[in-house]
Amino acid sequence: MPELPEVETIARMLAPRLAGRRVRSVRLLAPEIVEGDVRRLGERLRGRIVEGIRRRGKYLLVQLDGAVLTLHLGMTGRLRWDGRAGPHTRAIIVFDRGRLLFDDPRKFGSIAAGEGPSRRVLKLGPEALSISARELAARIRGRRAPIKTLLMDQRILAGVGNIYSDEALFRARIHPRTPAGRLSFERVKRLHRALRRVLREAIAAGGSSVSDYVNADDEPGWFQFEHRVYRRTGQPCLRCGAPIRRIVMAQRSTHFCPRCQRL
Repeated sequence: MPELPEVETIARMLAPRLAGRRVRSVRLLAPEIVEGDVRRLGERLRGRIVEGIRRRGKYLLVQLDGAVLTLHLGMTGRLRWDGRAGPHTRAIIVFDRGRLLFDDPRKFGSIAAGEGPSRRVLKLGPEALSISARELAARIRGRRAPIKTLLMDQRILAGVGNIYSDEALFRARIHPRTPAGRLSFERVKRLHRALRRVLREAIAAGGSSVSDYVNADDEPGWFQFEHRVYRRTGQPCLRCGAPIRRIVMAQRSTHFCPRCQRL
């Protein structure tokens, strides 16, 4: 699933292309990905002018004059600018110049339009790049759940998923199964610094392309070549040489160094 760096990359690419453009039509090829009334989505958007686009967690919010378009890419979704429709194209938004295609092979993504962001967005926790160390510590204080699980809980911290939780925990030398409430404030500060650093580096590299992710021009990101643990099972740790291990937590693959990240 595209995480904060990938969605931020797409938002930055689309912002100058969409700004000031008027929606001419909306074509839905898979109505089931629409949240809310399918018939009203086109009515809400048609004729409106794009004022801006931003990211919130793993969501894209397109601000129009009088409406907000909320896009979520799910596991395999992608947005393509001015491309040709393909077998997995689920929606096409045509502007006065150019068009935006929403592709999603597994149909786990979603589209919503309303006066404000979708209800799912309103339930998100603080942004991973703006939360303070003290607030992060407060949100996990007393929690028995593993720190890896809480980092991926979008109600606690918005934007972080499997890739960047693994990478941040490795840099902070914290085992992913460590009960969150056991972390001292010093360790939370270390995790906070590691998380911000890895997210910023990933944004600068255009995100990580490990499966389906490409940007709005069908180009891959490059941060996968900087991964230190994610999907490096059995390979030597870049810090100590021990083989990277893979375990399953909450039905998700988790990668860590058993020597650098002791439980």
